[in-house]
Amino acid sequence: MSPVRRKTRPPNKARASKKSNSVSPGKRFLAPFLDYARSECHLSENTVLAYRRDLIRFFKWLGKRNPVKLDIRQLADYPAWLRREDLAPASVARHIVALRVFFRYLQLEGVLVDNLAELLGTQKLWQRVPAVLSAAEVDRLLASPTRDDPHWRRDRAMLELLYATGCRASELSGLKVADVHLKEGYCVCHGKGDKQRIVPLGKRSRQAVEEYLGRDRKALCKRVTPEPPWLLLSARGGPLRRERIWELLKKYAARERLSQAASPHTLRHSFATHLLAGGADMRQVQEMLGHASIATTQIYTHVDVSRLRKVHQQFHPRG
Repeated sequence: MSPVRRKTRPPNKARASKKSNSVSPGKRFLAPFLDYARSECHLSENTVLAYRRDLIRFFKWLGKRNPVKLDIRQLADYPAWLRREDLAPASVARHIVALRVFFRYLQLEGVLVDNLAELLGTQKLWQRVPAVLSAAEVDRLLASPTRDDPHWRRDRAMLELLYATGCRASELSGLKVADVHLKEGYCVCHGKGDKQRIVPLGKRSRQAVEEYLGRDRKALCKRVTPEPPWLLLSARGGPLRRERIWELLKKYAARERLSQAASPHTLRHSFATHLLAGGADMRQVQEMLGHASIATTQIYTHVDVSRLRKVHQQFHPRG
């Protein structure tokens, strides 16, 4: 009796074709674009990941359409679609920047002739006033970690450094012991694109870091061999991740009943605003923040003007 042969089912070409057509035609450029952003543009890994997230949203909007064949009228619907997705104005602006860089890459590769993304308008970011804390609120926040909190000295050093340097959470996470020069009173921050900048450290921040180095960090280092290079360590002896920095700041802000929107960037905004309000030169503040353009630093002059306007309206007889 001969064995029964099973009929092999031929591949469903229609189904395979349908599956391939469901993928955005532009998505095949994503991986090489990200390599280009890393290697040739020297963008930080955080920026590259942000571009990836933004472009995946763009491909979702794009669907089966080919980005090469879009006209400006079709592309102009993209920012409107982002707003319908309830994205904040700053997020919409960032998505458009990512799209411009992506289209510029397609131009360099000879895929596109004209970069239509350059014609997309964005809302002026200075019109969206960043949230800042008053000096009194900053004092409360920085004093919030107490002996009842695990690793409270580390958390105080973390908060003091955020406000003293204006660092981003990612920059603070990557800060190494070798970058901090307490006797000289400064630290070296590694910003976007691994650009280095020197930021002074005040008396209180130096004291908080010294106390942490002398007590908490030694205990955290015992769990890891060899000694890790990062300044702020997690409970397991690794670097304190930027997500954890956000969580800890939110915890202490909630304890002090500060704004629910408080974040590491709030302390960065407060750092810049308080310096400018105190009479600091804008160019120096730009350098300490690591801004490529002084136009970005000018956001904080608008913050101060808006605060003064509120005071004027409240107390002036004809306000």
